[in-house]
Amino acid sequence: MTDKDEQPAAGTGPAKPAGLARHLGSIRPAHWGWWAGGLFVGGLSMLAVINFMGEGRRQAEPGRAQIEAIVRETILENPEIIPEAINRLQQKEVEKLLASNREAIETPFAGAWAGAEDGDVVLVEFFDFNCPYCRRSAADVERLLEEDPGLKVVFRDMPVLGPESERYAMASLSAARQNRYLRFYRDVFRGQGALGQERLIRTIRSAGLDESRVARDLESRELKDEIEKNLGLGRALGLTGTPSYVIGSQILSGAVGYEGLKAAIADARKAAKAAN
Repeated sequence: MTDKDEQPAAGTGPAKPAGLARHLGSIRPAHWGWWAGGLFVGGLSMLAVINFMGEGRRQAEPGRAQIEAIVRETILENPEIIPEAINRLQQKEVEKLLASNREAIETPFAGAWAGAEDGDVVLVEFFDFNCPYCRRSAADVERLLEEDPGLKVVFRDMPVLGPESERYAMASLSAARQNRYLRFYRDVFRGQGALGQERLIRTIRSAGLDESRVARDLESRELKDEIEKNLGLGRALGLTGTPSYVIGSQILSGAVGYEGLKAAIADARKAAKAAN
């Protein structure tokens, strides 16, 4: 694989706050640091800017000066509105980012999906088979699939924990080609022990896969390209680890748990209904 140093880290651990600034990191990777810093410093410098503008235009625009004085007083009395405004701007940027990449994010590879084919809500999971938090979260995803007939889950293998992660990801895409993806996914995460060659062979057999076809697929250029695509999407979305989820207009990082995923699905469903 390439660009190892730039890949998201796996196993981010327990759920983290939404932290939309973190997700915006990849919109312009080379510029996010100064952009975010500029927003914060700009917010704190707003009063100085207002004063400067007010002095320059006070005589020509007395009405504007009054408005600026009111705004200044409002900010001084309610400084919490500055981060609130920044958060709203960040959310809008995330929504634009997701909207521009929606088709690429939600269109699954071959059979690497489960649930309702035309679900009214799509949950996209970026994961690594070697990630313990992905293992913990797999049960949450399966529970949601069982309970929600309108949910579609798209699985995106994002191997960031080394050669075994990559090999299992390739085997899982072979399982997708054979319409056995969910069985392979379950068998890996429900199995015991470290990932390795012997365990992979057992999993291939327990999932009912064609062993010779998997052997060929492990060298497939198409499957390697699919993994590179998933890693690229992860970078584009600013994903900082696995598991990560895209649901509607939200990006969730870490083991957010069943309730967190269910709430995001409800929000997405509500937003979709409102849009229609």
